[in-house]
Amino acid sequence: MKKTVSFSKNSTNVFFHILTKCNLRCRHCYINTEQHGKNILPLSIIEAWLGAFAEKSNIANVIFLGGEPTMHPDLSLAIKKAKNIGYSSVTVDTNGYLFNDILSRVSPDDVDYFSFSLDGATRKTNNMIRGERSYDKCIKGIRKAVSMGFSTSLIYTVSRDNMHELEMMVPLLDDLNIERFFIQVIGIRGKPAQTNHEKLQVSRAEWLSIIPGVAEKVAKCGITVSYPKVFLNNEETFECAGMVAKNYFIFPNGRVYRCPICEDFPLHSMVFKDNRLVNTGKLNENDFFGLNIPEGCVMNKLIQPENLSYKNDGTPEYKIACCLLKEEIR
Repeated sequence: MKKTVSFSKNSTNVFFHILTKCNLRCRHCYINTEQHGKNILPLSIIEAWLGAFAEKSNIANVIFLGGEPTMHPDLSLAIKKAKNIGYSSVTVDTNGYLFNDILSRVSPDDVDYFSFSLDGATRKTNNMIRGERSYDKCIKGIRKAVSMGFSTSLIYTVSRDNMHELEMMVPLLDDLNIERFFIQVIGIRGKPAQTNHEKLQVSRAEWLSIIPGVAEKVAKCGITVSYPKVFLNNEETFECAGMVAKNYFIFPNGRVYRCPICEDFPLHSMVFKDNRLVNTGKLNENDFFGLNIPEGCVMNKLIQPENLSYKNDGTPEYKIACCLLKEEIR
């Protein structure tokens, strides 16, 4: 069954970058240490910042990110702190190297999903994007996690480098016993923003002709598939998650964003000061969310306008959806 996942006010989603350090140098990495910091958060701060969001709704979910979060020596303790605080679900996004023997330091009761990143169905393509030996390490990590009873997801960030292998992922996902498959689109932030001349993003025509069809094939294997809607027809209503949902993107320097497109800029709407969450002054991302423009997402128009296309009369050919609006097939 395919559906557009509506934004919800009833749950809080915390995307917590507990460090920016990573052992890989992926071509599409969005981390920007000048804007996000280079420090590794101590456990005491992680616990305090988790607590600031835990009571914003009855359902709170946390996704631990990096960099590579398993490089944090206290990740296992942070996971258990999140559960003790009352988070409904805990996910760890990982490149598959699974540092610090993380699988042996937590149980499937502690972690709802280990979510692995793989950007090629073949060793050659994935390693070109993510680094030598990363393909084999990730596959080995997935198999080990599954054998130990952990639920697993796989994230595939689509670009011109790997679009041709997306359909090849279908049998691989089935073989790996993956439960959820996330197809991502490259944002023009972090490293892609610095090398945008390479045009890593695929076109609207390519996205619409390939992504939904592959997602349907994956779903027929019994795997839940999610991918960003990205494009709206001009007749469709645009909705911004920043106006409705409770999504928070936290970085080690204390910045808290509501919109991931803004993360290359000091537009964060909140910041931690002395472990206390405070609002930032104008102008910040919140001041833009309510603007109504024919192109849809105002942040996309401001920050990555190359995603747009216009007719001869100057009107947009389509709208860009909120980057957090997803299609789901299960």
